[in-house]
This record gives sequence, C-alpha cells and structure tokens, in this order.
Amino acid sequence: MNRLRSNPWITLLVLNMGFFMILLDTTIVNIAIPSIIDALGASLDDILWVLNAYILVYAVLLITSGRLGDIVGQRTMFAAGMAVFVVASAFSGQAHSTTQLIAARMAQGVGGAMLTPQTLAMITSIFPSERRGAAFGVWGAVAGVAAVTGPTLGGFIVTNLDWRWIFYINLPIGVLSLAATFVFVPDLRPGRRHRLDIVGVLLASAGLFLIVFGLIEGEIYNWGVVFSFVSIPMIIAAGVLLVAAFAFWETRQAEPLVPLSLFKNRNYSVMNGVALVLAFAMLGLYLPLTIYLQSVLGFSALEAGLALAPMSLTSMIVAPFSGRLADRIGGKYILMLGLALYATGMGIIAWTATTGTPWSAFLAPLVIAGFGQGCVFAPMNTVAMRDITPRMAGAASGVINTTRQLGGVIGSSVVGALLQNQLVVHLREQAIAYSSQLPAQFRDQFVQGFSNAVNTGFEVGPGQNGGVPLPPGVPPQVVEQLGRIAHDVFASGFVDAMRPTLVVPLVVVLLGALSCLAVINDRRVLQEMPVEERRPAEPYAAGRPAPREGRSLP
Repeated sequence: MNRLRSNPWITLLVLNMGFFMILLDTTIVNIAIPSIIDALGASLDDILWVLNAYILVYAVLLITSGRLGDIVGQRTMFAAGMAVFVVASAFSGQAHSTTQLIAARMAQGVGGAMLTPQTLAMITSIFPSERRGAAFGVWGAVAGVAAVTGPTLGGFIVTNLDWRWIFYINLPIGVLSLAATFVFVPDLRPGRRHRLDIVGVLLASAGLFLIVFGLIEGEIYNWGVVFSFVSIPMIIAAGVLLVAAFAFWETRQAEPLVPLSLFKNRNYSVMNGVALVLAFAMLGLYLPLTIYLQSVLGFSALEAGLALAPMSLTSMIVAPFSGRLADRIGGKYILMLGLALYATGMGIIAWTATTGTPWSAFLAPLVIAGFGQGCVFAPMNTVAMRDITPRMAGAASGVINTTRQLGGVIGSSVVGALLQNQLVVHLREQAIAYSSQLPAQFRDQFVQGFSNAVNTGFEVGPGQNGGVPLPPGVPPQVVEQLGRIAHDVFASGFVDAMRPTLVVPLVVVLLGALSCLAVINDRRVLQEMPVEERRPAEPYAAGRPAPREGRSLP
C-alpha cells in the first residue's frame, strides 16, 4: 500500500476519475434532452437552462476555486467538489420539475468548479517538469474517452433505462473516487499561508457571470432587450467593465486572487490564448455538425455521437504520446502541427459535406482532426504549467480552465449567430428554388414558412424538415410531396449555410497555430528555472512515501 501511495501515477488515476465524471456529465445530458422534455413537460427555454445553468456556475467559480485550492489545500477542494457533485447528481436524478433540475444542475456546476482546477494544480505539484507532458497526455486522453463515452452511454441509458440514470451513474464513480482520494492523493499545501481576496472574488464572479450570461442568453433574446431598458450588449459590457475593475484591483493587492505576474510568463499567456481558440473551435464546430448529422443525414442522436467517435478515439490514443514528446523536444512545434491538422481535418469535412455524403467519407478527416486534437491538449498544459511554481498552481489552473470555458461559450454563441444569419439567406433561396415543384397557391406560404422558422428555431433529429409547419388547407395528396420538398429545402439550405459558418472557427484555430510562434522553447525554459522548481513536490522525490496529512510544500 505504501508503494501505491508513493506512486504519482496512482494519484493521477484518482484525479482522472473525478475529471472524467465532470466531463462525462457535460456530454451525456445533451442526448437525454428529448426524454427530459417529455418527462417534465419542459419548454425549450427550460431545457436550455438545464444545460446552461451548469456551464454558467462552472465557468464563474473556476478562478475562485483554483485559488481556494492554494489556500486550504488542493486535496481538500478536490474531495469537497467531488462530494458536492455526487449529492447534486442524486438530486438531479430525483428532480420532478424543471426548477428542481435546474437548481440541482447549478449545484453540479459548483462541485465541478471546485474539483477541476485541482487536477492540473496537483499534476503540476507531484510530477517533475520533465515528466509533466506524459502526465498531461494521460489527462488529455481522459477527455477523449469522456467525449466518446458520453453520447454512446447516454444513448444506451435513455434507450434501455431512464433519463434519470444519466445522473445516477455519477454516484458509484463519485463515491469510489472520493474514497480513493483520501487513500492515494497526498495533502500537499504551500509553505506559507494565503488569504482570500474577497473583493477580487466578488468582482471576478460578477464580471464573469454577466459576460457568460450575456453570451449564453444572447441568441434567445436575439441580442436585444432582456427586460425594461437592459439589453444583452449592456449586460456583456457591464461584465467587461467589472473584469477590468478586477484587474485594476488585483494590481494593488499583496495576495491577489489572480496573481497577474502569471501573465509575465509568455508561455502561460500564449497557452491561455490557445485554450480559448481550441474551445472556441471545438464547440463552434460541434453545433452545426451535430445538426447536420441528424437533420440532414438523418442520423439518430446515438448514431451522430458514434459518427464523431473516431476523432475522440484518435485524440485519446495520440495525447499520451504527444505529451511524452513534448517533454523531450518542447511543445511549440507539436502545438502548431496539432492545431493545423485539426483545422485541416475539419476543413475537409466542411468542404465535402453534401446532403447525401456517406459517413465513410468523413472517417479520414475525422482521424486527421483527432490526431491534431491529441497533439494539442497535453503540450498546451505542459507549456502553460511547466514553469509555474506549486504555490501558484491552483490560481494558474483556475485561470486557464476559465479561459477554456469562455472560449467554448463565445464559440457556440458566435457560430450560432452566424449560422442563423446564413440560414436566413440560404433557406429562402432554396425555398424559392424548390417551390416551383408545388401548386402555385402554396408557393408563397411555403417560402414564408421557412423565413419564419429561422426566427422561431429548428427541430433537430433524423428526417426533420427543420420544424417548418406546412401551409394550412393542404390537400392530403399534397402533404407527402410538401414534406419531402420541405426536407430537401432544409437539407440543401443548411449545407449551404454551414460551409461559410465553419470558416470562422477554422480561421480562429489557424490564428492560434500562428500564435504558438511566440512560445519560448520549453527546454530552454526548463534550463533557466531554479533547480527547486524543476523538482516535484517533496513527497514524490526519490520515491519517498506520501506525506501525512497537512504536509507543506517546500
């Protein structure tokens, strides 16, 4: 047992169990949306909040939770977050109204935010700099496993059990992880005590809340007025001002919530940008591709998840190797290659997508994109955290995770808005072109139906026509013809709208690749670091046993 406790890889396994549970929950819920709507009688707005309440709370609390890990101990925060998440999952499964489910999802967001920053921080503390790439590679592989497991496991559970089990499945994983945390994860703490910057917490939390809320809700309110004279742009602007006030306040604090000195490190600053653009691209690309697979190609939700699985599986396999390679030669050119390959693979999909493209045509580009993705996760974290001291690891981890979440929210918002604007043009064009096949008295109503559908939203699922209602008074013999033509219009219009929309996230990824030219060679950074900062935390040095509880870092 002592040998296991002194092995950092066992600690990494326990940390990854908790991280896997958090990532699984973000993907598994999406596939259960139709079942939740039926069971709880939920509206579309309710369901959006079931999804977004978690993201909102999670993103807002990451920075504070990362710093709290530096103060009270990362193991303590990790275990507390695990406990909160497990209890919240149980309440989510027991929810009998959307209000209860939304509240439970917010509690899950609290637990996830408490847990996530501690994983990167503890990896930074227990592994020496020259071995962190391999550790981060395993950490990145877990993300690939969760991406594959979420849609497939969720589809199986919803089909064979009940939607409530997508939350109950967290209970055994969480309880096992919580027990293992106190056995195998050392309680490492900084040598000197920190205090929490309360004013900084309030400013950062309020600013991030307003920004994330505005980005999430912007599409729902058509980027206009929310209530009275308050609009979405005003909410986002207020959030930006509060974040600016937070940055000003932090420069005058002896113990800041976010030590701005972190950003003097060029590598850390550049990797925050890479984290943002990668999340922007991943969620920005995922939205239109999911609709394309289901509404255009007619895949079920489970089939759509499996269709994208080759990308996640490839990423999962490549990530540990790219991490080890980053330890040997540095991450600069691996990152550039990875981002370029990711953009290439997704670009091929965007270019070749048609209304009848077979899934097999996407296999090669998905593997290319997955290979690129696997070359980014581990080197990105290695480069970002390599020269961060253990006493600053929690704050650094909280910031980069927050940046990643903001990138995802911005990406889905921007791409969603662009996609809607493109649909306005292309659906109308296709409706006019196809309407010539209809009796003259139904043509204007047919075209108008697609124009209205853009503003009211689209249904997503196999064989859908986008939720476009048929004109009233249609004779039965014309209904089938109208339904077929409506689907063809939607499929053709969506493909035409998707291509220019996907250009934006692809360009963002390529700009991220170019930004990596600013990365300082990792091997040179390591040579310039003080010797004590190259070593892992004392308990794992030279194979010594794990410390007793409360052991401080040197």
